Amino acid sequence: MSDYRFPTPRPVELKVTIPAGDIDLETVDGDESVIELDGDERLVEQTTVEQRGDTIVVDFHGKRGLLGINISIGDFSFGAGRLRVRAKVPHSSVAKLASASADTRVRGTLASIETKTASGDLRVHGEIEGAAIVKTVSGDATLERIGGDLRVQSVSGDVKVERVGGSVVAKSVSGDLRVEAMTQGHAEVTSVSGDVQIGIAVGSGVDVDANSVSGDLSSEVALADRPDEAGAGPMVVVRGKTVSGDFRVFRAA
Repeated sequence: MSDYRFPTPRPVELKVTIPAGDIDLETVDGDESVIELDGDERLVEQTTVEQRGDTIVVDFHGKRGLLGINISIGDFSFGAGRLRVRAKVPHSSVAKLASASADTRVRGTLASIETKTASGDLRVHGEIEGAAIVKTVSGDATLERIGGDLRVQSVSGDVKVERVGGSVVAKSVSGDLRVEAMTQGHAEVTSVSGDVQIGIAVGSGVDVDANSVSGDLSSEVALADRPDEAGAGPMVVVRGKTVSGDFRVFRAA
């Protein structure tokens, strides 16, 4: 196992690009960032870990052509080789994580996050203060609190988010999308066969315009419903299109 330590008195931008394995990211107090790299010796030797100003880079540089990460990855030829990256960085750092099939776990508070994966799962326990971008082919993603906007691109992976403070733009082929609570902004969702569920926070009104070719449409919230005190609460504007997936709007608990 290789251990790298960098002086980071303020939040950093962490960029991780690896083929397969695990990414474990935690935000911590203090003025030092720590990266631990373990796994198949061949892959470790072909991975660079370095600090570039306020950016910490973990970059697999073997077979560079395979790591374009355009959500069309599937031809890695590393056998059982895997990389395990464990990172501890200051709270409110930015994370940009790309892999073919690495499972990713995040704990703590990040300023923003961007993830790209073919088949790895993503679990975020904590808060994303700003925006979150999730691109996946078949990996599932679960996030807790997002203060800003959420952008999702999924082929067959399911995405579930507890709360979004900004807007949601999502495109899915067959993966399901569930947002437990939105307070304001807009939700623009396009799905072929995946089900879509959007929760509207208590105190927020909703304006819905959704259609489906063969899926069911339902709303537990009265359309154009506003809080009791007219004009006092925010509105959530929902626009959705599905082919065969169901589309449901519900009142968040």
